[in-house]
Amino acid sequence: MSHLQDNEALVKRVRRIAGQVAAIERALVEGEDCATTLHRAAAARGAMNGLMDQIIEAHMEAHVAGPGLSDAERTQGARELIAAIRRYAK
Repeated sequence: MSHLQDNEALVKRVRRIAGQVAAIERALVEGEDCATTLHRAAAARGAMNGLMDQIIEAHMEAHVAGPGLSDAERTQGARELIAAIRRYAK
């Protein structure tokens, strides 16, 4: 996805998410209480949703609304976006 800007920030965000998921795993292995585990899972889900929002926005700007795109390129970009959203929404 060469159109993504500030990949370093995205990679940092993914690493934080990985840390959150690792914390959920530790909570499960160590038998932490349900409330703590739920809070960690909710935080990880929120972080993943934020990442998805950022990537969706970048895709739209580059492949749907970008200047100079042909109608075929816009259509293809929209199809890709719709497919990703459908998978994400399940």
